[in-house]
Order: sequence, then structure tokens, then C-alpha cells
Amino acid sequence: MSTSWARARAHTGWELRLLLRNGEQLLLVFIIPIVLVLALGRTTFVPGGVDAAIPKVLTISILAGCFTSLAIATGFERRSGALRFLATTPLTRANLLTGKAFATAIVTLLSVLVVSLLGIALGWRPAGTWPVAIGIAFLGCLTFAAWGLFLAGTLRAEAVLAVANGVFLALILFGGIIIDPTQLPDTLGTVIAFLPSAALAQGLTQALDPNPTDAAQLLKSVLVLTTWAVTGALLARRFFRWE
Repeated sequence: MSTSWARARAHTGWELRLLLRNGEQLLLVFIIPIVLVLALGRTTFVPGGVDAAIPKVLTISILAGCFTSLAIATGFERRSGALRFLATTPLTRANLLTGKAFATAIVTLLSVLVVSLLGIALGWRPAGTWPVAIGIAFLGCLTFAAWGLFLAGTLRAEAVLAVANGVFLALILFGGIIIDPTQLPDTLGTVIAFLPSAALAQGLTQALDPNPTDAAQLLKSVLVLTTWAVTGALLARRFFRWE
């Protein structure tokens, strides 16, 4: 067990170095969220200012790190044969997935930390129920990571790049993150509210609200994310190809 954990830990370090050396991944995970905090926190586009902007940008950070970045990196590793090569080493598939998951989680955590510190510098004062917020964020990470691996393991690398970036932008603009589903026409808003992006954004907003008013919405967010997470994990397990 200790040897297996040592292999997974070593692979985590290797994956982490690859992520931090990749300019596109740094753009997705760090630069875009920082720009969004500055833009949304200092404009009237998002009602509520920086307090309302931070949960939205945290959602985007998780989406960028656990879905888009993970999908693109894994997709090109498949194309280059890196996954097939690593399979010939003492690393087991569990070691590979554990290392990739831990590295992704560390980079995403760094992104969330940067966003939070920048928000505090702009006047955001963290409040609400932090254990609940952390739990929802973790569930969001699982959800988007599962779908990222499903995407990376089923499409060609070029298609993964296009689809992952397209979904990233679509969910930011039309997935209930920037524009709250309650601000949309009833039917459209109802449909969008069941997307994982909207569920994560609304769940974090409720959890970080010092005076939460909608416990039912919090429960709905948890249920929606859980459903998407389980579905994505099952699809990834069934259809993920290593070559």
C-alpha cells in the first residue's frame, strides 16, 4: 500500500509540473478568473458587486481547472501516446488517475485561493457556512472532472480542444453562471437551472451568503451536482479509452 501511494505521489508531482509549465492551462485556470474578478467586481453588470461576483468566479475557476484543463491535457496525452507509455511503467491505472486527480485538485485549489485573496483585496468579506461551501465546491470538482475525463477519453485530441473550450465559454455565458437562471424567461431559466454550472454557482452563492434565504435551492444544487457527477463517472468508466 505504501509503495502504491509513493508511486501515486510521485506521479502527482510529475502531473503538477506539467500543468504549471503549460501556458494555455495557466491562462484558463489563473489569468481568466483574475480578469473576471476585476471586471465583475468593479462593474454594475453583476448586481451585488464583488460579493455576488466571487461565487461566480469560483465556479469558473473550478470549471476551468477540473473540466477544460483536465480534458485538454488528457486528450493530448492520449494522442501523443503518453498514457500508453505510462501504462508500461510500474504505475497502475489507479496510480495514474490518482496522480492526475490530485494535481488537478492542487492547481484548482491554487486558483480558488488566488480568486479569494483578490476578492478580499477588493472588499469581499467571506461569510456564510464555509463547510457547506467547501463541500459543494468539492462536489463541483468531481462533477466536472468526471465529464472532462469522459470527453478526453472518447474524442480525438483536436475535437477535445474545440469542444472543451466551446463548452467552457457556453457555460460561462449561458450556463447560469454570469446570468442567474432566475433572470431568464421561465422555461429557459428552469432548464438552465439544472445544468451543473448553474447548480454550482447557485450553491456557492447560497453557501457564502451571510444570510441565506433559500435552503431548498442549496439542496437542489447538491442533488443536481450529484446526478451529473454520478452520470459522468459512469460514462467515463464505460467509454474512456487509454489509446
